[in-house]
Amino acid sequence: MELYSIDTGFFKLDGGAMFGVVPKTLWSKHHPPDEKNLCTWAMRCLLVRTGDRLILIDNGIGDKQDDRFFSHYDLHGEATLDGSLKKHGFSKDDITDVFLTHLHFDHCGGSIVRKGEVFAPAFRNATYWSNKPHWDWATKPNPREKASFLKENILPIQESGQLKFVDLERKDATENTYITELFPGFDVLLVNGHTDAMMIPHLKYKGRTLCYMADLLPSVHHVPLPWVMAYDTRPLLTMTEKAGFLERAADGEFVLFLEHDNVNECATLERTEKGVRLKEAMPLSSI
Repeated sequence: MELYSIDTGFFKLDGGAMFGVVPKTLWSKHHPPDEKNLCTWAMRCLLVRTGDRLILIDNGIGDKQDDRFFSHYDLHGEATLDGSLKKHGFSKDDITDVFLTHLHFDHCGGSIVRKGEVFAPAFRNATYWSNKPHWDWATKPNPREKASFLKENILPIQESGQLKFVDLERKDATENTYITELFPGFDVLLVNGHTDAMMIPHLKYKGRTLCYMADLLPSVHHVPLPWVMAYDTRPLLTMTEKAGFLERAADGEFVLFLEHDNVNECATLERTEKGVRLKEAMPLSSI
């Protein structure tokens, strides 16, 4: 298995929303906000080469929305999805599978491109992976998440015939939220605190387990249990899911690949007297 970090640029979100009930006096030490209380976050994706598959996990915000939409998020940085793929010698046409952790716009916006007045898949040779419960959740959105599920990012995937659902019946016999071997060396953990049926890939890489954290753990500063986003639909459930995951990650020496941390690509954890905490942050290339 080969892994490549795919940077798609930075965007800004409200600091209070990203840290929930944590006081600004605490989170601002790590993420200084601008005059609008916005903090910078990455949209970092992961390219997985295993066997004859080239799997892209998430794909950023895309570029098809109008200026009014993008003005809310202050997109910046030099990196783009196309440029990052090209840097590693690939193009969108090489991608065989697009794995979508969930369908919020900053995770799946690059799935679809606008061609005149028509929307079409950006990865014309790929199978797009979601799961049935989350797809139903996203296509019939609740009022709280409606602004995050944009139909132009989602419906064209199904209309193209390229959509496939992860078989949720293929669960580990001892863990009903864990799907094994979707692809060789590629397992999936289901979590429901952030949004319904978000998928967290677990990859067997160089003798270790590398986890693509999506929005279960946006940054290294979200490791302490109470540091939970206000965006989460079920924050108490997030805390429970985090607690179990963090303990397994610390004990198993997992490597965490961080989608939204604007500085750190990867991190490891350790148990301390205060609970599980950050052990080390590092680039993917150092693993």
